[in-house]
Amino acid sequence: MKKIFYIWLFSLLTVCGFAQQLPQYTQYMLNEMAINPAVAGKDDFAEARSNNRYQWVGINDAPRTYMLTVHGPLKAKNMGLGMHLFTDIVGPTRRTGLNFAYAYHAKLKEDMFLSMGLSAGILQWGIDGSKLILHDDGDQSLLTTYQNTYVPDFGVGLYFHKKNRFYFGFSVPQIYQAPINLYQGVDGEGKIVNHFNLNGAYKFDLGEDWKIEPSFLVKYAVPAPPKIDGGLRIIYKEQIWIGGAYRHNDAFTGLIGYMYKNYLTIGYSYDYTTTNIRKYSTGTHEIMLGIRFSRKQAATWEQPATAPGSLQL
Repeated sequence: MKKIFYIWLFSLLTVCGFAQQLPQYTQYMLNEMAINPAVAGKDDFAEARSNNRYQWVGINDAPRTYMLTVHGPLKAKNMGLGMHLFTDIVGPTRRTGLNFAYAYHAKLKEDMFLSMGLSAGILQWGIDGSKLILHDDGDQSLLTTYQNTYVPDFGVGLYFHKKNRFYFGFSVPQIYQAPINLYQGVDGEGKIVNHFNLNGAYKFDLGEDWKIEPSFLVKYAVPAPPKIDGGLRIIYKEQIWIGGAYRHNDAFTGLIGYMYKNYLTIGYSYDYTTTNIRKYSTGTHEIMLGIRFSRKQAATWEQPATAPGSLQL
């Protein structure tokens, strides 16, 4: 029965192309580079972030997603480069993507920018035949081989933002609908489908040390219905945050995180699904890790205190 489910799931994701084909992240507000290439180099420091997601814990071969983004500004002002690498594993299927991004940041006024980005890369789609059964009699070699194929991937994005206050982004990953031909000679219309992402957030001051940040993400892939995420973080001194989120017809989420000396970041989220899957799963866990690279930022680190009477060099 499990293998029959895999065939149905794989057909839904790749052959029919009637569903979201890109990985899902709960902590989308903490790693926008995974959503929009226009984010690349938007800050005056380089940064690497990794999201690791374990979905529907308790179900065999449930989805697992691993992602790494790196981006930073170029020496020439108002430009940036970035990279996005991910692996998404669902049962017998695996999707791996590598994209490189370029962004230009047009300054509109003080600390306010309109960014435009492009991305290009490659996607690998694979399926482990040993985990499948055939609906009809056919080539039994399909059940013992690992099939994979490579397709090009391109994307575009816009990003309007004011530093430390708000941002709104729109992106179209997989803008080129490349065909997916895993099995030669097998009829099908599998292809990469267009995705549309709209996201944003705004930070409101709550006194000197506290801020509150509502955020949202709308994802749409033709002809699947839109997926809407809404979240809220309460932030203390830009170092500690706690919050929650809701994904329409999917899950409630709790968020917590900490930034150490404006340098190292760790975030954790837990999803409690509202679907019938909750009868078989204990939930979804996601861990985000980040590190910044900046000489300016490093100069602000606390210096070790010197003993009285000692000579400081």
